[in-house]
Amino acid sequence: MAIALIKQDIKFIYKKHMTKYSTFQQLHQQSEAFLLANAWNPESAKIFEQAGAKAIGTSSAALANAFGYDDGENIPFEDLLFIAKRIVESVSLPVTVDLERGYGNNAAEIFNNITRLYDAGVVGINIEDSLGNGKRGFHPIAEFAAKINGIKEMLIKNNISFFINVRTDGFLLNLTDALEQTLERLPVYEAAGADGIFIPCITDEKDIATSVKGTKLPVNVMCMPSLPDFKRLSELGVKRISMGGFAHNKVYKELEQLVNKITNEQSFAPLFE
Repeated sequence: MAIALIKQDIKFIYKKHMTKYSTFQQLHQQSEAFLLANAWNPESAKIFEQAGAKAIGTSSAALANAFGYDDGENIPFEDLLFIAKRIVESVSLPVTVDLERGYGNNAAEIFNNITRLYDAGVVGINIEDSLGNGKRGFHPIAEFAAKINGIKEMLIKNNISFFINVRTDGFLLNLTDALEQTLERLPVYEAAGADGIFIPCITDEKDIATSVKGTKLPVNVMCMPSLPDFKRLSELGVKRISMGGFAHNKVYKELEQLVNKITNEQSFAPLFE
């Protein structure tokens, strides 16, 4: 009886995951771009869900800063996993995780991390092609593509449905040839098995349109001061729009202003205005 109940629970969890994964995958196929709300804890995720968000993504910068770390894989993976699991348990939406460079040196190590996120109910990750750790520049294109291909092959072998959103950082690195670098990498990552392409810090309409035409994969862009509005991004062919850490930064900037006002007025009245 106990074994039968365990099997039933496993089937229920698998079905629930597949429903969320399918929903998440379908969001990337619509004519209108969807907003990926970037949360940093369960409460922020619940607020986004109540506001009508269709999916939740963690922001590596927001999440790290919220828990006292600098961005750049400084928050321990075990902590990241715990927070991701709590977010999944707190909302009914698909949840994807910013895994930065994968928290691993090779495809097998990254796949192991993915399986643990998958078991926690996460439906996808972002993984980036820049070096990180204070180093400026890209991983060699063939080396990075091989890593993505290795991860994808292990997912398929283990019958795990998981969305791999590959982030390419030419514009984030502010390279003079950012568009050319991006266009070179798009078809290589597509061939390696990526499910989506994330191009943070791209803002020019012509660059966006050219990049969208450079791949069959759904393209994800990120909140920036000069980014076109959502309607225009949809017209340009963008499928997914991320908040990044900007919502988190805004919340804490306003908290700073509120605390300063309380201190200056020597009163809690500002809390109730």
